[in-house]
Amino acid sequence: MRTRLTLQPGQDGAKQMQAQYGDRLVCVRYRYDERRQKRFKTVELIVEESDWAPQTGQRIEGALVWVRVALPEVEVRRQVKRAGGRWDPHRGMWALRYEQVVALGLSERIVGSRG
Repeated sequence: MRTRLTLQPGQDGAKQMQAQYGDRLVCVRYRYDERRQKRFKTVELIVEESDWAPQTGQRIEGALVWVRVALPEVEVRRQVKRAGGRWDPHRGMWALRYEQVVALGLSERIVGSRG
């Protein structure tokens, strides 16, 4: 199934669901099954809430981070590329998963998280 439209609470097409689910509603999605030729309206709801404090200074293993590699560092660029890094010409940096950066020993080159 493909999702064609995601609506936030309060938008047209989601108001009825917001009236039904209130503040628990996160979003409404319209999904399409081409094989069965059906459209489905789904909702994402908050079913539980609890306090949580993120650990500071630690990165999520799968997070993409920006890594700076100088142009003359041909071998380092090759390593980053082999590890799945993607070059962003606008930033002049590589986007790579945090665990790969650590495995390559390039942690000190991290510039920031990719949002």
